[in-house]
Amino acid sequence: MGSWNYSVFFNEAMNQAKAELGEHEFAMWFNIEYDSSSESSIVVRVPSSFYRDQLIRQYQKYLEGKLFDLTGKHLGLEFVVVKPSGQASVPGETAPAPAPGPAPSLEASPTKPVERVKVKHHQLRTDYTFENFVIGDNNGFAANAALAISKNPGTSYNPFLIYGGVGLGKTHLMQSIGNRVWAENSKARVICITAEEFTNEFIQSIHDKTAQNFKNKYRFVDVLLIDDIHFLQNKMGSQEELFHTFNALYDANKQMVFTCDRPVSELKNLNDRLRSRFERGLNVDLQPPNFETRCAILKKKVEAGRVAVPDEVVEIIAKNISTNVRDLEAALTKLLAYSELVRKDITLEIAQHQLKDIFSQSKHGNVTIEGILRAVADQYKLSFSDLKGKKRTKNIAFPRQVAMYIAREITEYSTTELGFEFGGRDHTTVMHACQKIEERLKLDPNLESSIQSLVRTIKEYSSKA
Repeated sequence: MGSWNYSVFFNEAMNQAKAELGEHEFAMWFNIEYDSSSESSIVVRVPSSFYRDQLIRQYQKYLEGKLFDLTGKHLGLEFVVVKPSGQASVPGETAPAPAPGPAPSLEASPTKPVERVKVKHHQLRTDYTFENFVIGDNNGFAANAALAISKNPGTSYNPFLIYGGVGLGKTHLMQSIGNRVWAENSKARVICITAEEFTNEFIQSIHDKTAQNFKNKYRFVDVLLIDDIHFLQNKMGSQEELFHTFNALYDANKQMVFTCDRPVSELKNLNDRLRSRFERGLNVDLQPPNFETRCAILKKKVEAGRVAVPDEVVEIIAKNISTNVRDLEAALTKLLAYSELVRKDITLEIAQHQLKDIFSQSKHGNVTIEGILRAVADQYKLSFSDLKGKKRTKNIAFPRQVAMYIAREITEYSTTELGFEFGGRDHTTVMHACQKIEERLKLDPNLESSIQSLVRTIKEYSSKA
């Protein structure tokens, strides 16, 4: 163990986690024990690879944040999979007998070396790597660009901006770049934060009068990764600071990677100078995965966990969940947890029963452009073809703008996709339509109530589809 012993801080972090997460969630996932520690890391024992993987995915960054708050040091967590030789007994109780069912296949036996997963960087998730990213038609260009950047950061495609809807892999790709750079050179200065964290830290530096320390931290890195830059809208002070940070890094040929939920051109109240900087390099978008890619993603997750999941179960999940990767993973995780906790093999019948609510929610929440067009056409006494057609008369142009505005607000479609859906129009037409409606909403309260009524109608229609 050496002279470093962080067991007290680890136990305090566990107490805080229990208080914040609740006893039920804590009891389910935090079946872990302190093992040992070094100057820069803490080794934790976990009973199975399933628990290890869930802790890495859901709680590792959270726990490391707790440890930083307690110690002031960036301590990484290393997970050691160790199968207990026997269930420890609590005084006055009898150790329970093992539950019937197949023995888990991943636990390490006492005669085999334990399996370790070492954190590579305190701000990066260890599972966000290129090896774990499934490439399909929806993300191939972005993935290949990210890989090229990781091999030669700062030399080309700088800055690199990835945009798209929720759960499509933006953060995964961004952090894969950081993990690859860090793996090749652990002395590289890599910072990975969200735009919200950047803003909060900037505000704190003003309060503490440590602005120069803040500037030095971000202007002398090798790779800067900032997630969710749409958070910077309306935050002019943070935008100004990032603008100067951007210039310093760009002039020094240091790599910058950003993610956003939409094209930068669609961000509101963003400094034009900063907007031009974001658009200077390579901007790529991620689209929802098709059926084949969804199946590949699920199979990749199944292989990583080495838990038997029949192909028919993979296919039914992929068929019923078409929104994003995050929803796919959530459904699979629920099945794996069920299998682990009740010790039952996953079957098609079990999957249909356990995931029926998820399948129903995914189906009913899937608003279509066709549904929006039909609702708006009915409201304004027009035909479906009128809204998609080329006529620009006032009685048609305005309802068409309303439909575009609603589609942009309640779907994950990009303006380019919406332009295609609305009769093959250019994305700038959609942007112009949305701006027109936004301006009119400020002056016409009746229009707002009308649009809200339309949105309710559209969602009710989609729930019955």
